[in-house]
Amino acid sequence: MSTVKTAFLLDTIRLPLDKILPSGKLSAEVRASVRFKTIEASVREVGVIEPLVVYPAMDKSGAHVLLDGHIRLEVLRALGHTEATCLVSTDDETCTYNHRVSRLAPIQEYRMILKAMDAGVPAERIAKALNLKPNTIRDSRSKLTDISPDALDLLKDKPVADAVLRLLKKAKPYRQVEMAELMNLSSTYTAPYARALLAATTPDQLVAPPKAESRPEQLAKIETEMRSIERDFVVLEESYSQDTLNLQLARGYLKTLLQNTRVGRYLGQKHRELLAQLERVVEVSSLEG
Repeated sequence: MSTVKTAFLLDTIRLPLDKILPSGKLSAEVRASVRFKTIEASVREVGVIEPLVVYPAMDKSGAHVLLDGHIRLEVLRALGHTEATCLVSTDDETCTYNHRVSRLAPIQEYRMILKAMDAGVPAERIAKALNLKPNTIRDSRSKLTDISPDALDLLKDKPVADAVLRLLKKAKPYRQVEMAELMNLSSTYTAPYARALLAATTPDQLVAPPKAESRPEQLAKIETEMRSIERDFVVLEESYSQDTLNLQLARGYLKTLLQNTRVGRYLGQKHRELLAQLERVVEVSSLEG
């Protein structure tokens, strides 16, 4: 009977920060980014929720190479921590964890905030953890109201902006579901597209009837949006075949390049984020996917 090798040790460990060796330095742009500030606020308020991922160094010094969690490590150091909880990987072969992580979609984030507030967590504490203003957290309670649960389910893991949610509320539940389905079919979740769908909605499908004078303007917006989409399709159709050939050739070259042990090791140590993107390209089996 064959056994399956686990990707990590079953138990986490506590490591001194000076025994964790990052594979690169964070740029000034990363340090100034919203993501860095959000993680910093979260660690300050609730600590590190997701352990750092490390691999034992080969020199038997007790040090571990950091595979994932460079921002968390930098934040811990900045806040004066001396140790961190770590998950030990059993493999150091240019593992790329970050690009496999699905970031929290807006609807999921709002649901998470609502659950926390319903559980009694003060809005001020949630705001500090997410690096947001308390009023923004309080406003989250109304973000998903008046939207069909079926429509929310269709869009729960999509990059839906607040403006799209506000536009959905202007349609009746069954039309909201239709709009969500159309967004998924076109993979378009922008406010202009949602506005065009709303403008194409018949009055009996709207929560409040539109003003008579607004219909021509709405129809004009639909025509503008559709012309823009048609132009995009024409451009894509003309360039698709050549782009597909070029990308397949590039993918084949990258695959050969990354199979070189020395190249893979160098990129893993010096340019891990670049390596993650290159591996994503190699792993794509079809442009359709």
